[in-house]
Amino acid sequence: MMKFRFRRQGTDPQREKIKQELFAFNKTVEHGFPHQPSALAFDPKLELMAIGTKSGAIKVYGCPGVEFTGLHADTTAVTQIHFLPGQGRLLSLLDDNTIHLWELVAGAPREVGGVKREGVVCLEEVDCYSLPGRPGIESCSATRVTVLLLMRSSELLCVGTEGGAVYFLELPRLSLKENQTLLQDQITQSLPDDYRCGKSLGPVESLQEHPQHAGKLLIGYSRGLVVLWESTTRHAEQLFLGKQLESLVWERSGNLFVSSHNDGGYSVWAVASGNNVIHQPVSSSIPYGPFPCKAINKILWRTTQAGSPVVLYSGGMPRASYGDRHCLTIQQDKEHVTLDFTSRVIDFFTVHCVDQDKEFDEPSALVVLLEEELVAMDLRTPGWPSLPTPYLAPLHSSAITCSFHVSSVPPKLWERLASAGRAQQGRQPAHGSWPICGGKNLAPPPKNQELLLTGHEDGTVRFWDASGVALTPLYKLSTANVFHTDCDPSDDPQDPSDDPDMQQEEEWPPFRKVGCFDPYSDDPRLGIQKISLCKYSNKLVVAGTAGQVIVLGLSDERSAHPVDVSVVDLLQDREGFTWKGHDRLEPRLKPASFPPGFQPLALVQCVPPASVTAVALHAEWNLISFGTSHGFGLFDYHRRNAVLARCTLHPNDSLAMEGPLSRVKSLKKSLRQSFRRIRKSRVSGKKRPVTTPTSKVQEANAALAEQEDMAPIQRRIEPRSADDSLSGVVRCLCFADTFLRDGTHHGATLWAGTNSGSVYAYALEVPGVGSGRACERGGGEGSVCVEAVLGKEIQLMHRAPVVSICVLDGRGKPLPDPYEASQDLAIAPDMTNAHSVLIASEEQLKVFSLPKVSAKTKFKLTAHEGCRVRRVALVAFGSAAQEDYCEHTLVCLTNLGDMHLFSIPGLRPQVRYDCIRKEDISGIASCVFTRNGQGFYLISPSEYERFSLSAKTLTEPLCSVKLDRLLEPTAASDSTTPPPPQANGTHKNQMGQAEGRTEESPCGLSSPILDTPLDSPLSCADLTLDSTGEITVEDVRDFLTTVDEAENNLKNIKEEEGRSTGILIN
Repeated sequence: MMKFRFRRQGTDPQREKIKQELFAFNKTVEHGFPHQPSALAFDPKLELMAIGTKSGAIKVYGCPGVEFTGLHADTTAVTQIHFLPGQGRLLSLLDDNTIHLWELVAGAPREVGGVKREGVVCLEEVDCYSLPGRPGIESCSATRVTVLLLMRSSELLCVGTEGGAVYFLELPRLSLKENQTLLQDQITQSLPDDYRCGKSLGPVESLQEHPQHAGKLLIGYSRGLVVLWESTTRHAEQLFLGKQLESLVWERSGNLFVSSHNDGGYSVWAVASGNNVIHQPVSSSIPYGPFPCKAINKILWRTTQAGSPVVLYSGGMPRASYGDRHCLTIQQDKEHVTLDFTSRVIDFFTVHCVDQDKEFDEPSALVVLLEEELVAMDLRTPGWPSLPTPYLAPLHSSAITCSFHVSSVPPKLWERLASAGRAQQGRQPAHGSWPICGGKNLAPPPKNQELLLTGHEDGTVRFWDASGVALTPLYKLSTANVFHTDCDPSDDPQDPSDDPDMQQEEEWPPFRKVGCFDPYSDDPRLGIQKISLCKYSNKLVVAGTAGQVIVLGLSDERSAHPVDVSVVDLLQDREGFTWKGHDRLEPRLKPASFPPGFQPLALVQCVPPASVTAVALHAEWNLISFGTSHGFGLFDYHRRNAVLARCTLHPNDSLAMEGPLSRVKSLKKSLRQSFRRIRKSRVSGKKRPVTTPTSKVQEANAALAEQEDMAPIQRRIEPRSADDSLSGVVRCLCFADTFLRDGTHHGATLWAGTNSGSVYAYALEVPGVGSGRACERGGGEGSVCVEAVLGKEIQLMHRAPVVSICVLDGRGKPLPDPYEASQDLAIAPDMTNAHSVLIASEEQLKVFSLPKVSAKTKFKLTAHEGCRVRRVALVAFGSAAQEDYCEHTLVCLTNLGDMHLFSIPGLRPQVRYDCIRKEDISGIASCVFTRNGQGFYLISPSEYERFSLSAKTLTEPLCSVKLDRLLEPTAASDSTTPPPPQANGTHKNQMGQAEGRTEESPCGLSSPILDTPLDSPLSCADLTLDSTGEITVEDVRDFLTTVDEAENNLKNIKEEEGRSTGILIN
């Protein structure tokens, strides 16, 4: 028998041009709160704020939409940031003792949305400096920088060190002025004899310039000495002898300064001529004494025209009773509030008048950077209420467990959600406006509104405005009040009267809970696992960890009503199975009060109460479908009727009965299965002769590249055992109006895919839908119930888990969403030609014709690429060159973190991009795609990375800033501005760039066969797997055994035997 080898067809230049107009990969912006912040700064002239992180990132924020990001060459923690006011320059101090200078520079003009945008600004590093030190450990420690002070002229930088010396650097060149260096010995000579005692003064803790006299410095040493130093005459004017020092601050007139100390107190000192050595302050206070207190780390003193100054300080809590609290105190006259936060205070600043001609500070706002969120307080309104943040919201206020994106939200739905969100915030502050409003957003207004819904561990669903660069909170839904839980119903955060900002406990200290970060859940069973929203009917389905599925409708009025409860037994009285997991949540039987917004209509409780793994909503048919590890069900929420319950358990699938919260899982069984898999792979490898190199995965890739002109060699795929654990898990559900019984009558259908490669297709008889028998029966709609009949059952050959199912119409296009076709919101599907169904498993993509279910085409992704499918989406890509040209494309995210794009229904590979690090299991599991070619994935528990696969649709920061200096163009500006650097989880040049940004080569079109290795480093080593709730056993297994599987695949390279997929048709 002759064997033929077919050469690949040459690339079509016209097709390559079309692909470049359709596809382009860019990581555009990071949404959420920076992971592990470590430094804070504010420019009062430009009204910009900067945040530094432990990973070496600097993020600058202005008004919503104005963002700049810079990355240091090394992933070293940023310990301090200081703006050069009005210049668009800032200084950063890293933990490795280096000082870096950054500038806002002008980028090349960019064309966005057909409009040329001038004046686009980006952040670049321009210089770096480290203090010289003599060889030896002691000298290195002595020159370690402890504090930076930028002089008011912005031409000189004072650098305090651990050795007690103060160095002076000339700006912006960062050159050392050696003749002005102030060593500790020069200060010691001015001390009284009884104070010297031969001991060191300690490190420099604080440097403050006199507010009225340039050149006068207040130098504070850790052991308590404060020196007023005259830099022009180089002598000490006054000495202040106090206790162990933490921080210093001047009063605006320069006649007083305030020091905070290690014992939890602060002192006010008078600066008067005539007395060179002052032993006692004007006043001293320990606010939360007399018992031992923690140190006051930082203190601010702001004067007001009303008379009494506003004093703000962090720390100072009594050690014994409140030593574990994270607090910041605001005092003015008799008003005293202790802000109680749920995470550590990093730094804070006030927004106040900095004009030298003004007599008072008149603070208007307080901004506090915490470890897990940013909080702003309005200091002009009585009671000092908090200000809502338009960005930097803590996405992880409760751990994110799932997400869902909605494109092109109807204006009416948007306004109703915004109105419900405003009602939740309650009373608005009188002068409440966001104080950080610098810069100008040049991005065009979004053409459509976009929603990002996030499900959380505490049972809440948060709605975010994802239309632009700033991810803004819109509305929050809580499902806890549907059930009886340990939490008090009066603690419902949706009730405006229970606003924590308005509550003040009658105790001392006068604590006030501020902020929304709350990582603790009252009941882990409340966790949200799946979300589905119909934007046309305003119906929402939320499914949770304890098998609860809640159907909600949007209402503009507060209401109190009971929730209908239906129980669906997915085991169908099957014997031999006993649920060993958690109990189901107890629903409230009495009427409960629900605020405006989404209110529950029906509750479906799955039995056993396992976590819901898949959900589908068809609002036009009033149907929802849900699946767990035991089976799937169909529910008519209009008639409150359970239509279908199907058990998918295998007789040996006992692990499914234990649940995610069970503690009775068998370690012995788990180890036994692992050893069986290892033994099986070794035996299968010995049975076949090794004909290819087995040393490295790269050698196999090189061999494939050399044989590019030949037919691709496929890896041999081992079939999965039918009795694998969790084989009955329902992975996906899909509603479709298509042909299932025959080729002439179409009707409603339900498709379900499981972890063992089984696909179930049910024909649904919905009153008034389709051209089948349901419409021919006649009768009133209310008298006819929905019925479900099993139409087809498909078993995939290798039993690979089914990731996605989608029905294509006669033109090969995906079917429109509910209401889109009936209300002329989309092109009606082609019902004249034969339909097909696209089934994506972890190993291959396959298209079957309907209704016969015969295979039309397929692409074996695991056999060709050695990866497994994790996420699948059908995306409409618009052309950047032709306004009316659009292609529907299948986007696949694999366990290696790369994106594969395929044409449909032909499944021809188009392009492949490296997107997520393969080690980032949480990021891959959390990825969600949009309908227009964008996507989101978690790069840390608190941040989403936004990316775009479309050459036409791009959401990225485009902004400008008006500076006191001329903007210099970038050193390497060309026709295209490089993409903004990303702080976490993105490509990064380890050698470092002079500009301080990530240099990414243009995303070219790569062959789908060539395997390009990922070069992005691990950015968040402590990223926990709890940040998303959809990490499967397969995900972890892939991560742990990637190398072993690769070597096994190399041993078993051969042509796969052609066997047809088994189809069972009832």
